[in-house]
Amino acid sequence: MKSYTLAEIKLGSAHGAPRVWLEGKKIESAGFTPGKRYQLALGDQRVTLTLCDDGTRVVSGKQKGDTALPVIDINSAQALGMFAGMERLRVVITHDAIHLLPLATQKKAAERLRRIESAIASGEELRVGSFCHGGGVLSNALCEGFKRAGVKSKLVFANDIDEDVLMHAAQVNPVWESSTMAIAAPLQEVVADNWLVKQLGPLHCVEGGLPCVGASVAGRAKKKLEMAEADPNAGHLVVPFLALIEQLQPAIVILENVVPYLSTASAYMLRYTLKDWGYTVHETVLEAGEFGCLENRKRMAMVAVTAGLSFDIESIEKPALQTQTLGDILEDVPHDAACWSSMNYLREKEARDREAGKGFRMQILGPEATSVGTVGAQYARVRSTEPKIRHPVEGDALLRQLTPKEHARIKGVPEHLIEGLPATRAHMMLGNGICFPPFIALGEAIARALRNHRAHEERKEEFTLTPAMAA
Repeated sequence: MKSYTLAEIKLGSAHGAPRVWLEGKKIESAGFTPGKRYQLALGDQRVTLTLCDDGTRVVSGKQKGDTALPVIDINSAQALGMFAGMERLRVVITHDAIHLLPLATQKKAAERLRRIESAIASGEELRVGSFCHGGGVLSNALCEGFKRAGVKSKLVFANDIDEDVLMHAAQVNPVWESSTMAIAAPLQEVVADNWLVKQLGPLHCVEGGLPCVGASVAGRAKKKLEMAEADPNAGHLVVPFLALIEQLQPAIVILENVVPYLSTASAYMLRYTLKDWGYTVHETVLEAGEFGCLENRKRMAMVAVTAGLSFDIESIEKPALQTQTLGDILEDVPHDAACWSSMNYLREKEARDREAGKGFRMQILGPEATSVGTVGAQYARVRSTEPKIRHPVEGDALLRQLTPKEHARIKGVPEHLIEGLPATRAHMMLGNGICFPPFIALGEAIARALRNHRAHEERKEEFTLTPAMAA
């Protein structure tokens, strides 16, 4: 039975050419001792050194105390040129041979880059997978952004723990196709299902928004969590999410979440693991008000692109803003509709909060308002600090909640994405999600970067001289 020694070595350089230096017991165990001859053979992303009596190369040696150590020194662009751009190599040593190969992470990164370059060059649809899909608002926004920049995409699957919301998205969300697979299961079950994962990948892009209750300030306070990862229901989901990225090998990973997520342990695990796997990680905070939304919801966006793809998170374009008021998006609600109420219990709570020195205040708005505070997933519970609409005749004496359509409009979300949902469900889906325009702009920026990358590659090909041309 063969035994193997696996090691990682530095790919150096000397005299203008790449250099590999191997020495010591690890190569001696394979029979490479001083004076032995060996042959060097080039293969597909592999250099193989094999012992043979008539080999063209000789193992040298160096003295260390009383011991002569074998040394293999390869300093050749012809032999090692296939590893150009790499800093480290994988070495596999058997009883009679030594193999130099790219690191597994480098090999996978190169394959990711090749796949997405091929897709863009041929006009192929980008294969997109969505995790923690909800109603697919993020999927819809990114797809629209891709399309505006001339890149086609296809939703291969959508995963969420809530089957009902997936079935709703399948009916009303235009990014869903007849071939889109609905996966109603926890992330940890998806990653454990080897058969399922094989059906899904490989992908060009993965997007999603991991549950954020433990990361949000309110969620941590309510659950009395020391850190986001202490949430027993969702705090650990970064682990299966990373495992799925490794298995599906997307060229691009897009993640949205609440802003405090940026400082969680999960975010650090994501950014550093993705970096180790050959991604360049970009992060920003998108403020919806800067993209024309009435609700100035702030949301973090993390975009990890495979090294070799040029992307600048600052390239997200913000539109020229036009003044918009709440009155522009309000529905025509009759003055005597049952939804109007004095909400005295909330006014009494506000009075108690003032007496206790708490900063909680009601948010009462009229049609002249040019911005609206954050509307959360539990809006249907009629909480004191979330927006209330002032009666057009009775003023502050009567108030009402935003309707689901109004909620969608202040976030810039297409209303058809909540069509047919009960009010409580619609508010929850919207409150858990994103404002639409910032993520259209993000998708557009990513797609532009892909098209620019392709144009750059074409120019390189155009101006690269073949040996015959150079002669």
